[in-house]
Amino acid sequence: MSEKKPLELTDTMEISKHVRLQWEEVPKAYVLLYPEGRVQLNGSAGEIIKRVDGKTTIGAIAEELQKSFNEPDLRKDVLTGLEIAYERGWIRVKTNAA
Repeated sequence: MSEKKPLELTDTMEISKHVRLQWEEVPKAYVLLYPEGRVQLNGSAGEIIKRVDGKTTIGAIAEELQKSFNEPDLRKDVLTGLEIAYERGWIRVKTNAA
C-alpha cells in the first residue's frame, strides 16, 4: 500500500465517497457517518470539515475561518485537522480526473 503524500495548502479536498457529513440536533454537532460507524466532530473540526466541498483549497478554507472567527493565522490548525481526517480516510484529495 502506498503512503499518502503530505497535504499542502494548495490541495483541494472532498469528503470520501463512503462518508457522509451531517448535522445532528442532538448533540448539536456535525457527525461523519460511514459503514463502520460514526464520528462526532468537535466544534473546530465541524467548522473545518463542513467547508470541504471539492472546490475550495485548504488555504482558502483557512482564510475563510480566519475571517469568520477573527483569528490571525489558522493555516497550521486547519492543515493539521485535515491531515487527521485524511489519514483516517474520511476525506481525500480531489483530483482533476472526471
